[in-house]
Parts: sequence; C-alpha cells; structure tokens
Amino acid sequence: MTTNDQFALVSRTEFDIPGRSHGLIDVVRWRYLLRLLVRTGVTTRYRNSVLGWAWSYVRPAAQFLVFWIVLGIFMNLDRVPNYAVYLFSGIVVINLFSEGFKNATTSIVGNAPLVRKVFLPRQLFAVSAVLVSFVHFLPQVALLLFVCLLMGWAAHISVLSILAVLAGMAIVMVFSLGLGLFFGAVNVRFRDAENIVELMLLLATWASPVLYAWTMVETAIVEKLGWPHWIVELYLLNPITQGVELFHYAFWRPASQEIVNSAGYAGDALTAIPPDLAVNTLWTALIAIGTLLIGQFVFRRLEGKFAQDL
Repeated sequence: MTTNDQFALVSRTEFDIPGRSHGLIDVVRWRYLLRLLVRTGVTTRYRNSVLGWAWSYVRPAAQFLVFWIVLGIFMNLDRVPNYAVYLFSGIVVINLFSEGFKNATTSIVGNAPLVRKVFLPRQLFAVSAVLVSFVHFLPQVALLLFVCLLMGWAAHISVLSILAVLAGMAIVMVFSLGLGLFFGAVNVRFRDAENIVELMLLLATWASPVLYAWTMVETAIVEKLGWPHWIVELYLLNPITQGVELFHYAFWRPASQEIVNSAGYAGDALTAIPPDLAVNTLWTALIAIGTLLIGQFVFRRLEGKFAQDL
C-alpha cells in the first residue's frame, strides 16, 4: 500500500484547517509556548541594565515621591489618614493595568516577524504581555506589604482582605487583557491605536481614586455640581476604580486602623468604604469579562489579515 493510499484511508475530519485559531482556548493548548514567552519577556526586560530588577522598585518609588510631595504636601491631600500607604496601594494597581494594557496593545506589532512567518495562536502574545506585567507587579506588592506590616497591618487583617487582593488583581488583569486584545488587533491596521492607548493611560490615573478619596468625587458631583448620584455609582463601576478600592480595603484600611482611631477619623467621610463594595466587585468582574469577550471577538475577526497588514 502506497503512502497516498494510507492517507486516503484517514477521514478528512481528523485534520485541522491550517492556521485556524481557536481563540483563548489555544493559550491553554500552547501553554508550553506561553511559558517560554513569559520567561523571555521577564529575562530580557532588564538585559544589559546596571540596576536590573531594581528598576521594578525605582519607577513606582519615583511616582510615589512626585505625587506624595506635590499632592500630599503642596496640595494638602495628606489629610487622608496614612496618605503614603493610600497613595502607593493605588499606584501599584495602576502600574499593573498600564503595563499590561500597553504591552498587550503593541504585542502583535512587536512580534511581527513571528506573525508573518509562523502560525501560532496570536493571543499568546497579549496574554504573555499581561503575565509579564504581573511578574513585575509582584515586587511592588512585596514592598507595599512590607511597609504595611511595619504599620501593624497583620493585627487587623481578615479573610476578606486577602480575597480583596485576589479579586482586585483578577479584575484588573482580565480588564487589561480584554482592552489589550481589542486595541492590539486594531493597532495592526491603524497605528493610531497606540496613541489612543497612551491617552487612556494618562487619564487612568486621574479617573480612579489613586491620588484622592472617592468621597471627594461624590462631594464634587452631588453637592457642588448638583448632578445625579448615579454618576457616582457609574464612576465606582469602573474596573480600575474597583481594583484600587479593593487594594485600599486590603492594605490601606488595616494598616491605618490605629491611626484612624487615635486621630479621631472614625466616621470621617475620607475613610468611608464605598457603598456596595462586594456587589460592585461582582459587577466589575462581569464588566471585565465582557470586555475580554468583546476584545477576543474583535481580535478573531481581524487576525486573519495580520500577516498581510504587517
């Protein structure tokens, strides 16, 4: 029996169409390649750098110092109790979102030689970009945790605090991946997407309660402007806002408990927990998942022309 005869006996249903993508399912099937991309992204990040991994601390430290001096001291926002921890716990969340979103957006264009010549699930590049941002996020969280431990965080920690950290990270990473898939696909055809993403990242820090308390937004919108309260509720449904508030709940609030009690901040508007924090966590998780589904849908519709557009 010849080779052709042997192939003739095999049902055509046993073969896959070359180059056909199965979406994010392929990320699991090609997980060995995902690990390789993540390892490469982590090890080459600070190649030929004198400070190396120390840059993972330098950037957030510089951000913290600038915001703390300008806003905390010059603009008197340090009336928020333990403002340093409040500020830094929000900065680490914004950095996780910014790095994951930005790198996922440029992941396809940045790997153009592979996309043009070899078939592999293109979603791998965006997923690996978000995972690499998570690896660089861990040293910042470790530093935040160390500072909080020195301020008595362990005495006031609860199971809800741990769950808040996990939920906050998951929501932000899924949301950044969904946006990264969407803009990453659009960026292959229209490079204006990178400029749009830069603008969005510039606004992200100011559109979330990183530098200020969420109650300041409520006061400005409801009392000063006289706008309806549902605008505040919509503001709190921003997945980045929710991620920041979950980190405030997990790190800033336990570390600041003794300061709040001794200084008479109890019941102060600046220390109030956002209403329906648990319910909003579920809603923002659904919004993040919805963003991921939309991003995946657009990505799959456009990926067939990636090689030609690149």
